[in-house]
Formats: sequence, C-alpha cells, structure tokens
Amino acid sequence: MASARVFALFGHPVTHSLSPVIHATAYAALGLPHSYTAIDVPTGGALVEAVDALRSGVLGGANVTLPHKRAVLAMCDELDPSAAELGAANVLRLDRDGRIIAHNTDESALAADIEALWTDAPRLRAVVIGAGGAGLSAVAACRRLGFKVIGVTNRSWTGTDVIMASPEAARVRAMGALALPWPSAETASDLKSSQVLRTQWPVLAEGASLVVQATSAGMLGADPGESVAEVVPWDLLGEGTLAYDVVYTPRMTPFLRAAVGRGLRAEGGLGMLVRQAAEAIVLWTGQTPPIDVMRRAAESALDRGGHSV
Repeated sequence: MASARVFALFGHPVTHSLSPVIHATAYAALGLPHSYTAIDVPTGGALVEAVDALRSGVLGGANVTLPHKRAVLAMCDELDPSAAELGAANVLRLDRDGRIIAHNTDESALAADIEALWTDAPRLRAVVIGAGGAGLSAVAACRRLGFKVIGVTNRSWTGTDVIMASPEAARVRAMGALALPWPSAETASDLKSSQVLRTQWPVLAEGASLVVQATSAGMLGADPGESVAEVVPWDLLGEGTLAYDVVYTPRMTPFLRAAVGRGLRAEGGLGMLVRQAAEAIVLWTGQTPPIDVMRRAAESALDRGGHSV
C-alpha cells in the first residue's frame, strides 16, 4: 500500500471548501490512505509558510485558490506551460528532486466539462464575461474546444483607453481573443470608443453558441450577479446555445436563471471543480479517480449546505 500523504488547499477563506469532501471521496474510491485539508492562508507571509511546508515534504501536494493563484508562481521552481500561459496556478506538485512545479488545471477541466455536456454543437463563436483568472481559463478552454472567434468583456473595461492600458486585456489578445468594452450606456456614449468596439460585444454575443460567465458575480457572499446577466442579449441567442457559469453555489445564479428563462441549456461550475480536482490527483498520485463518484459527493455536500469555495 502507498504511504499516507497529506494534500492541502491554500486560500482565503477556505472554511467551507468542498475540496476536502471531493478529495476524501476520491482517495477512498482509489483505496489510497491519503488525506486532504483546507488551510486558511490570509496573507502573503502565510502563503510563503504554506509553500515551505510543501517544499519540506510535510505536504504531498497542494491546490491553490483565491487570492493566491498569481502570487504563488513566484514561489515555485518551475512553471508548467499551463500555468505560464495563464499567469496563475491552482495545483502545486513536488517532484522527486524536491522542486515545486506549478500547474493550472482550470482550463482543461472547464474544456472537459463543456465537452461532456455539449458534444455536437457548432464551435464557431464563444463569448466570455470576465478577464480574471477564471476568464483567462475560459478563453483557453474555448480555444482548446476549437472555437474560431472568442470575445471577452470585463466590467472594468469601460472604454478603448482602459482596454489598451489593461494587462488582462493584453493577455486576452495574446491568447487570440478579442477584448471588448463592457456594454453600458456610458460605453455607448463614449466618444473615445470606436464604433467597431462599441458594437462588437452585442454582435458577437448574439451569434455565440457558448456564453461563459467567468466572474464571481452571483456567488454566495459576492456581487449579486444581475448586472452581469444583463449584458447578455438572451432573446437573440439560438436555442442550442450553452450558458455556462463557473460559479456553482448557489446552484441557480442570476446568469443561469436568465438562461433557463429563455429555454437555453444552462450549467453551473460544479463539474469544472470536480474535474480540476481529479486532474490534481492524477498529477500527485498517477491514478485517475472516478469523476461520477466525486460529483455525487460534491452534490450531497452542497445539498447539506454551508459550502461555498
């Protein structure tokens, strides 16, 4: 039998994380003696200490969540291409030489979840709301899925000048996507915004077969989410459009509610969470856990209430 190892989640807050339930279920299903714990890491100094615990071998591997996905890169010895491109890591792996390798499995997990949900739809145009870590992962996932045109908008992108000065917008463009101003009355009347930029988001969204909500809006304890749902021209989307929200608690966000109200297929981000956990387990143990079993455990935990990360 394999020696027992302890894996952990670094983030703040993590009190109500689903990850311990998901991972415990996976290790039990695989017959592994490992355990998983959520470690609250409120500051940069605490993050250094947590990473040192991994480097020393006290921990066998770690997940990283908000707000440390970017900051942790500077503490790693090597960046896997997945983390380097997105500028963020959600998995830390310790190699045989004691070096910490940063990975990002959010993109591949999201792509796999969308693929499983939506196998036969056209992949011409996708739009993404949000340009943070989840938004960039969504762009990469859309690219992996073969979308030809990907448009991104972000609440802070109030005009062309803001976009041109935004590092996030630059990264979006470097990934082959279009960075577009947030659609609003202010944007529409901004004389500095070109007519092309002002019209591209509505036009792209109208013809999209996939709409991804990749912000924290609608999450328990975060912004309500109505303003994000309102930027989507729901009535102009085709009936085969998939609306995917990376938020998974509550089960029905304003974005998903708006999609369901128009008869569209709508899906929350629980599948993405479970799949990124499964990919982390493969990186740490070399074994593939059962996705369906992990998903059922996560759903049961959500039904009991109190989980939000």
